[in-house]
Amino acid sequence: MKLTRTIDENITYLKKKLASEDITFLELTVGAKDAVLIFVNDLISKNEVGELVLRPTTLFKGEPSEEELFNAFLSPEKFKRYDHNEIITDVLLCNAVLLTDGFDFAISFGLKYFEKRAIAEPPTSTVLKGPREGFVESLPVNISLIRRKLKTPDLRFENLSVGKFSNTPVTLCYIDGIADNELVKKLRKKLSAIDIDAVLDASYISKFLGEHKTSIFKQVGNTEKPDILAGKILEGRVAILVDGSPIALTVPYLLIEDFQSPSDYYNSSYSATVARAIRFISGIISLFLPALFVAAELFHLQLIPLSFLLTIVNSIKGIPLSPSYEMFLTLLIFEILNEASVRMPRYVGMVVSIVGGLVLGETAVTAGIISAPTLMIVALSGICLYTVPELEQTFSVLRLLFLIIAGSGGGYGLLVSIAMFIIYLISFENYSTPLCAPFSSLIKEDLKDTIYKGFIEEHEFRPKSIKSKNKKRMNIKKDKEIN
Repeated sequence: MKLTRTIDENITYLKKKLASEDITFLELTVGAKDAVLIFVNDLISKNEVGELVLRPTTLFKGEPSEEELFNAFLSPEKFKRYDHNEIITDVLLCNAVLLTDGFDFAISFGLKYFEKRAIAEPPTSTVLKGPREGFVESLPVNISLIRRKLKTPDLRFENLSVGKFSNTPVTLCYIDGIADNELVKKLRKKLSAIDIDAVLDASYISKFLGEHKTSIFKQVGNTEKPDILAGKILEGRVAILVDGSPIALTVPYLLIEDFQSPSDYYNSSYSATVARAIRFISGIISLFLPALFVAAELFHLQLIPLSFLLTIVNSIKGIPLSPSYEMFLTLLIFEILNEASVRMPRYVGMVVSIVGGLVLGETAVTAGIISAPTLMIVALSGICLYTVPELEQTFSVLRLLFLIIAGSGGGYGLLVSIAMFIIYLISFENYSTPLCAPFSSLIKEDLKDTIYKGFIEEHEFRPKSIKSKNKKRMNIKKDKEIN
């Protein structure tokens, strides 16, 4: 609905639509004209409103022209609005809007102000070396953190609004000349097609971006660190920032990303390679160790060394549960303790962990409910699980699934399920990018940043696993050329 030149008609309509008591309609005069300034109370900078809007209105004499009215205000962020819906959107986005009698347009000022969390090291990505700043819940602050890392005119930010009631600002971020245009276009289309009441966090958006809705594996990467996001954008990925969320999403996503750590890129290649290998081995142990132990204990005793077999036989005397039920019960207790420690207050959670891990575990073994080897296997699997925290939830579900298969089908059933699992992984694609790249399909040039962390000179080209328009990343000069 277009604005009219009669301010009373415009204000009557806007007051019906913006009926909440926290929205202020401040009446004033601009020369000989009546005017109204509309804003959400306590969500704008009142000092800037006074200096940049209210003070200039007192300088008019007589009736200003359209050009004089617009140019009189010194706010660096001001726009003309000709529609009631645009005004409502601007007000709800915490802008101040000035309507003046006799004009069929309003002036919107970007003077929003609200409390925000200070920039700090994110709890999910702590590092010993490297930048310690992390994203916060303010979209403008997060954009500024990226701009500080990438001072190039090719860096692009595209703004959208998602959510019928929240109108949450969502920003696409990429480097023009590197990111694939088709990927940018596809993401833009997917974001525009989201029809939901509200977007309260980036996780809402990630659910709509995946191409396989029922997959247990995530299909969108995420990070809370600006330096890591800048590195991913430079590889050809596209980032999605959501106002109100400290998590930035990245597309396309590769499974190997979760075995990499921010500190890998600030440590030596040797230590980073060893650390990644440990994470990879730990992930395999966390997934398959409980299932392998149960399968060997039930169906393949010949696989267990004799000395260890005697220890197991002595420990399971008097245990009322079968090995599979015993392992399942122990894993269930571990998951319950994990949920309780995470959701309770911090200090109470520490007590729960100690009581559950030491007192309950020791008591259960002493009472003959579970055996010591089973408890040890579950503890080792749980510790290994948290070396890859991004995959913790996925691996927890898969670990239980493999345990059930091993308990019912033995080693043969477990091998078949593992084979099917590997086939599923190597055939999985999202945004035309294989999930297991660069291992499947094999891209030898990209293996230098997987389990093996190559030297800086080996990263001359961007990953071929990710579509990008410019593959050249750096020019390597030989020592003779430098000298």
